[in-house]
Amino acid sequence: MKKQSTWTDLFFIANIIILVIFIPAAITHAETEHGEKNKSGDFGLQVEHQLHAQSNRLFGINQPLAESAPQSVVPYRTEQQIPEDQVLLAKGLHAEYLTRAAGNSTDMFAFFPEDEPSHLISCVEGSRALIARGKFNPSVQRVDLKTGEVQTLLRGLSRCDGIRTTAWGTILVTEETNDGAAYEILDPLVVTEETVLNRTLGAVTDHAHITKRFALPIMAWEGLSVLPNGVVIAGDELRPGTGTDDADGGAIFKFVPDVLKNNDNLINDLEDSPFVSGSVFVLQISCRDSRQQFGQGCEVGNGAWLEVSATNARSDADTLGATGYYRPEDLHSDPVFKPSDDHPNAIRFCWTNTGNEGASNFGEVICAVDHEPTLADADKRTVITNRLVEGDQDFNSVDNLAFQPHSGILYVIEDHRNGDIFACLRDGTDRDIKTDGCILVLSVKDSSAEPTGFIFSPDGKMAYLSIQHSNDTLMPFVDDYPTDDVLVITGFHRRHHLFNDNN
Repeated sequence: MKKQSTWTDLFFIANIIILVIFIPAAITHAETEHGEKNKSGDFGLQVEHQLHAQSNRLFGINQPLAESAPQSVVPYRTEQQIPEDQVLLAKGLHAEYLTRAAGNSTDMFAFFPEDEPSHLISCVEGSRALIARGKFNPSVQRVDLKTGEVQTLLRGLSRCDGIRTTAWGTILVTEETNDGAAYEILDPLVVTEETVLNRTLGAVTDHAHITKRFALPIMAWEGLSVLPNGVVIAGDELRPGTGTDDADGGAIFKFVPDVLKNNDNLINDLEDSPFVSGSVFVLQISCRDSRQQFGQGCEVGNGAWLEVSATNARSDADTLGATGYYRPEDLHSDPVFKPSDDHPNAIRFCWTNTGNEGASNFGEVICAVDHEPTLADADKRTVITNRLVEGDQDFNSVDNLAFQPHSGILYVIEDHRNGDIFACLRDGTDRDIKTDGCILVLSVKDSSAEPTGFIFSPDGKMAYLSIQHSNDTLMPFVDDYPTDDVLVITGFHRRHHLFNDNN
């Protein structure tokens, strides 16, 4: 016993020596790297400095930004600019143009084909309007990843925003407007210059390749996840108080097909899509463990899915007491989540709630685990939601999301001028269920513009980004329409993830 006690004492003393020598040195290094001394001895600031000092090991980012880009003169965007005039980048990252001819308000992207992409398929978030010579606004475009060539697939949607590639080889595009609908496109590399003739009826110029999906809910679409079996989870981008004072914010909806896709086959006919028919449900979070107790104070917890009609999804959600959030925007499934043995079909999805920074509601990222994605039963609470990221005075109005493949690090994009992009670690094995920390990796230099559409290549080593809402006074029109820049950001490294898969 004496010998064991001696070894224990020596081990304890060694650890004290490490703490005394290493930690202050590491903190000093972090202070130097971050360009700021922590004279107050504040522990939280020390942790922030450590995060910056170890950003290469944790994030694969050589050195994060210390602050956002400064305000610029307006108009800022010109034909003479080089790519890195557009964005302030963390050390080791580089920017180049994919194209400068994407339609104005280019927003979210999807790769096609998904695993070995040749093109980006993009949503152009312009309102429906006749722009010139009898043609409507460009709504869905494809961008060649090798040449940067831009071609318009579809015209005449209103505020195209949410877009995803399906496992059966189609593109699902959606509208972010109060009567927003979903459209499915077959052969998106073939379809060219088609038009939505009537949004209400879903009349299009090529019904063989494009169809409005009436089985999916009518709402202001933005973020969505399409599972391989055809289940869709999506948010309604609705601000609290819209229409009437104190009205609830946007809800989270789920579409479950009548016939689930049960194979990996691509389809050759839109009638073979699981979107042909199905049921729509809305999420109601409960604050009680034994029954549904909903309302204010119940935005996180355990939840159930309540059935609503596709046509009246938003009003039905309000009537049933669905949980409302402050403008749910982008939403993605977690690609590295590992289901438990008890719930082998579980998925994890995360979404942004933008909030209102002027009201000190700085926005947040909420993540949910749905233990039974194909099940929707008001009497069965299958969903658990919790906050992963909470905004602050510098990191707020969060909009887009992107999980880096392989590492699972979450990139969160701000929705305002001179907007920033932060990289956030997954939750580790510590006690809390929040991100283990975020760093600033990119900031838009143009004070009339914001970042959006951020998406990683399948290998996680590069990303594509739209610089949206620039003042285009000094830029020429393309296809009788103003333009946006799409950047390629390179220099990302993948790091192995160390985290608690159950959060």
